[in-house]
This record gives sequence, structure tokens and C-alpha cells, in this order.
Amino acid sequence: MVARRVVPAPEPRDNRRVQTFVHTIRRALALTPDHEALVCGDVRLDYTEFAGRLRRLHGLLADLGTAPGDRVAIVAFNSIAFTELYCAVPMSGRVQVPLNFRWAAPELAYALEDSGAKVLFCDRDPGPLADLVDTVVRIDTGEYEDRLASADEVEFDAAAVAEDDLAGLFYTGGTTGVSKGVMLTHRNLIANAWNTQFVQPMTSADRYLVMAPMFHAAGSISLLQSILVGACQVLLPAFSPGEMLDLVERERITQTLGVPTMVAATVEEQMQRPRDVSSLVGYAHGGSPIALEVVRRGMQAFPDADFIHLYGATETSPLLTGLADEAALIDHDRARSAGQPVLGCEIVIRDGAGNPLPAGEIGEVTAAGANIMVGYWNKPEQTEAALRDGFYWTGDVGRLDEHGYLFLLDRSKDMIISGGENIYCTEVEDAIYTHPAVLEATVFGIPDEQWGEAVHAVVVLRENESAGEADIIAHCREAIAAYKVPRSVSFQSEPLPKSGPGKVLKRELRAPFWAGRDTQIV
Repeated sequence: MVARRVVPAPEPRDNRRVQTFVHTIRRALALTPDHEALVCGDVRLDYTEFAGRLRRLHGLLADLGTAPGDRVAIVAFNSIAFTELYCAVPMSGRVQVPLNFRWAAPELAYALEDSGAKVLFCDRDPGPLADLVDTVVRIDTGEYEDRLASADEVEFDAAAVAEDDLAGLFYTGGTTGVSKGVMLTHRNLIANAWNTQFVQPMTSADRYLVMAPMFHAAGSISLLQSILVGACQVLLPAFSPGEMLDLVERERITQTLGVPTMVAATVEEQMQRPRDVSSLVGYAHGGSPIALEVVRRGMQAFPDADFIHLYGATETSPLLTGLADEAALIDHDRARSAGQPVLGCEIVIRDGAGNPLPAGEIGEVTAAGANIMVGYWNKPEQTEAALRDGFYWTGDVGRLDEHGYLFLLDRSKDMIISGGENIYCTEVEDAIYTHPAVLEATVFGIPDEQWGEAVHAVVVLRENESAGEADIIAHCREAIAAYKVPRSVSFQSEPLPKSGPGKVLKRELRAPFWAGRDTQIV
């Protein structure tokens, strides 16, 4: 008789050690301990130095009287300190709360009170905000470095942090009502790192430029991804197109991401005052729709870079879809799409009753996957409205083609209904952007006694270029249907107003047209 081989039962798997921030730095230390990890100004850290500072920050968080589960707020420009807080706070079981530094004091105060943050790390005078937390630590005065130097190094315990533990509260909005704290877990953000690696892959040889503000998903989207592969992150504290290009040339940047307004600004700067940008092989954009004309110019300004369209939301950690071959598709209809769902993400278009729609039909974009938030902090009603039937309801209007390419038509709240016709602002903006004199443009609805709403455009012209209302309207008539053409156009010399992440504040531009009315389209 042949003796049967007895295979011992596997050790019970500790699910609390799967997919947490702790394992990102452990992987980097195991694979790339001597690789450069962070560069900001004159400061350079390799992964061993970076990890040591994270352990001291763990000790400092305990010294400040915080415990696992406590919220730690950050109001600061991009910096090494911000990156360390983004990592160490969740690694220690605490919850990071990055806040928009461009918000007014009442908006910041609301978020601090709503989150219940115990400590505020900031690079400016906190003023009355200091009264809302137990402790303020200044990044800009040397206090942060002094406290860090005197703190003990405390190892992170992977078993003490679960993948479903809260990693951060990321506040969205602030321009259209009370902002909401999006609750993202370790699992959510690690899933996003994998998703980003799928559409904008990197290795330890890459040098990633962080130029969007890190309080926003566009600024932190590749932070964990970079650590997981041992890449170097070069931090630009505050965006300017000239400084961005200088860093690309000096640091031999290979990858970056910007919101469309940033992309447009860097394209203009590169066209006028070119630098050596041959190292840049990946230039992603996301956060809001981009005009194809900007991508076309970008391909000329950065001929060695692949332009990559990313789509998502804070609530989705943030990535949902990606289009990594924009140059190859620039003359194809799919160039206007946001690409296909990333691995592990399911996109379903639904009608007003929640029924799934077939390919080609227009409806609300809904999404499911490991990257979807667990809800809004302290807002059960808004959570219930956004998370239904296992999906996140984005509020975006779009359609899927027969191969799963997602075409975004607009935010549902920004759709113009004129004479019973639905007009999607992005399509009108695309037409305006192809006018050679146009630098920036945005479109929204204004009241019209006959049609209910009329299409209005606000345009910023290029320096030393001229165009009038009739020119813009005539140009649009050649590109889009008559009912979509702007009925009126206003011009301004100043850049369009933008939120902290760089999105155009349509509400601010629209408000004067709706003043004194009982209802307003928002």
C-alpha cells in the first residue's frame, strides 16, 4: 500500500495584514532601500531615510496624545512633511484629513469640527482654527522637524491595522454647499494604487512629478503606487507652468499628472519657452474634462510623452477608467472617451429608475469595485443616496460603447436644457477651444424667457489675439448643431476662476445671471 502524503493545514491567514499602508513601505525597503524616494527643493531622501522618518512620526503622533482612530488634519502645500503625514497617519491606525488650503476660514473650520480632528499640521498661521483642535504643529517654522528629531522611532505593527480600517477623510465640495468627508479605507487606496499601475505603469526607474495639490486626489493618486514600485517622487509645492517644466528638465521627470488647466498652461509655456522635456514619457490628466485641442497641442509640446486620460472621483479613490493611448486615437471618436474601466472596476449606465442601460444609451454613470468609498462621514442620508445596490452613483452623465469605452457628457447638474433639448457643456467647450484665439473657455446655462435656459460662454483669449462674440458663435456653428451654439459670449482678461484642484468654478461665473430668482440651475 502506498502511504498517503499528509499535507499540513495552512496556518490561519491573518486578514488584518492584507492591503494596508504598512506594506507599501515594507515592500520598498525590501526591494529598493537605497533608491531615492522623495525630492523637494534641496532635500533628498532615500527609502531607508524616508522609512526612518515615518517611524519617528509614528512616535510623534503618540507623543501628541493621539490614538488609533483619531483624526489628524493637514493644511499645507505639497511637501515632504505632507507626504510623510499622508503615509504615517494611516500606518499608525490614525485617520488623515487633508484639507484644501484655498478654502476660506469658515470652510476649514467646518471640516475640522465635522471630522473631530485632534491635531492640525499646517504651514501657515492657523488663526482661530487653533481653537478647534488640541494641538497645532507648524510645518513652516521648523517646529515639525524639531519635534520629529526628538521623537522615538516606533515600528508599525501590520497586524494592528486592518484593510477595512479608515485611512482618511477627504473633503469634497465647499463651492456648492456643505462639503462632505469621503471615507476611504486602506483597501480603497491600495486598490487605487493597483488600478493606477494598470493604466499608467511605473517601475523603480521612474521619477514622478507631484504637481497637483496633494489634498486633492489628483495630487495623491500615484503616491502609494510610487512607493510600491520604489519610484522617486519629486514634489512641486505650488504649481506654476515654468517651475513644472524646469523640474522636468532638471530632475529628468518621467511621469506626471495634472488637471486640464495645468496641462493647458504647461503646453503654452513649453511652446513659448521650450525646455528639454525628452525624459517625460507619461503625462496623465484628470479631474475634469479636457478639450481635444489641448491634447493635440500637448502632443506637439511633449512629443515623447504618452497622454493618458484618467477619470474618477474622490469617492472612488479616485480612479475608475483610463485611456492610455490618446495619441493613437486622437482622430478616432474614442479620443473623446474617458477610456475603459480599470481592472476590478465595473461601470454600469443606468436610467432614472436605476435600470441598467445597453451600450449607446445615455444615463447616469454608476461604479462598483474595491476602490469605492464606504460612505460620507456623519452623513447617512447622503451616503444612502450615493451608495445604492452595491454601486456608487456618480452623478455624471455618460454612455458606454460596445467595447466598454466610457463617454462622459457632463455632470448632470451642469447639463443645459434649452427648449427641451439636452445640451452637454463639454461638447460646446470642445468646439470653442478649437478657435485659435481661445486660451480658456467654459460654458453654462443662463435664464432665457423663451427657451428656459440659453447657452452662454465665457472666454479668455490668448495674449495678442483678438476675437469677438460673433467670431466665436460663427466658429461654433461650423462644429456643432445650431441649438448647441452659444447664444451669448462674454470675455475676460483674467484666468477663469478655479477651485483648489483646478476645476473651473462655473457656479461663481453663473451666479450673477441668476441673481434675484427664486430658483437657480446648479
